[in-house]
Amino acid sequence: MPELAVIGGTGVYEAGFLSGVKPHALVTPYGTVEVQIGRHEGTGGGGAEVVFLTRHGIGHSVPPHRINYRANIWALRALGVKRIFATGAVGSLQERMAPGDCVLVSDFLDFARERPATFFEGQGAGGGSGFGVVHTDVSEPYCPELRRVLRQASEATGVAVHDGGCYVSTSGPRFETPAEIRMFRRLGADVVGMTNVPEVVLARELGMCYGLVAMVTNYAAGMTGNPLTHAEVVETMAENVRKIRALVWRALGLLPAERSCLCGRNLIVVGEPPAAASAGEGPDAPDGSVRENRKQVE
Repeated sequence: MPELAVIGGTGVYEAGFLSGVKPHALVTPYGTVEVQIGRHEGTGGGGAEVVFLTRHGIGHSVPPHRINYRANIWALRALGVKRIFATGAVGSLQERMAPGDCVLVSDFLDFARERPATFFEGQGAGGGSGFGVVHTDVSEPYCPELRRVLRQASEATGVAVHDGGCYVSTSGPRFETPAEIRMFRRLGADVVGMTNVPEVVLARELGMCYGLVAMVTNYAAGMTGNPLTHAEVVETMAENVRKIRALVWRALGLLPAERSCLCGRNLIVVGEPPAAASAGEGPDAPDGSVRENRKQVE
């Protein structure tokens, strides 16, 4: 079973850093998810299976507020994934974080609305998830071990990174106003995007490590006097996507065999999610039946 995954954001649509890639479709209690599974050969002759998932779907067809975050994260965990490297395009709120720079995100502010943000809907609520009431600790929302490995990958590849930064998540699909950006800066945000929350939270709820490499594609609204366009975002990503690919490829080869962080402790509370079915085999039970499969994994 693959224990590693890469979630590709804007501009990262292909699993070209993997070999023997094959498509897979899985049915989850939240919907069907399409992924690719290939092999990362590593820098030392080793190798590991890796799941690749495009956050916005084929051809960047799904806007931020319509992404099925719960289905995506559930499918990865049901496949056996324990560690996720994610990429994302962001706007910068700080002059020192210029377009083309990479940021290893360390914290977040959540201003996203009108999207399901948790698996824990209470006993029998939200379609009967069966989890009951669970309060998840996000004192350190991004895995420190994955951030350390990404720093090592930065040193090995020569790709400079900003080590640490606060990501403010908005709903999209519109860009933010200058007034919103001024507020976010006062609250301590460094970069702004539309997708990382609830993705990072859902990963933690299911006990997975999650690390985000954010690519700065533009300065945020009101900082330059120029209007914002999605074309600018895509163009900057196309010019710099090699940096993200190099970081992630090298990081995959630097991961220790076993986890030493605390990201997996939530599985002690909720147990393993049931396996997702392959497309055509029928969905899992709507209630997830998690309490029937409870076990300590970490």
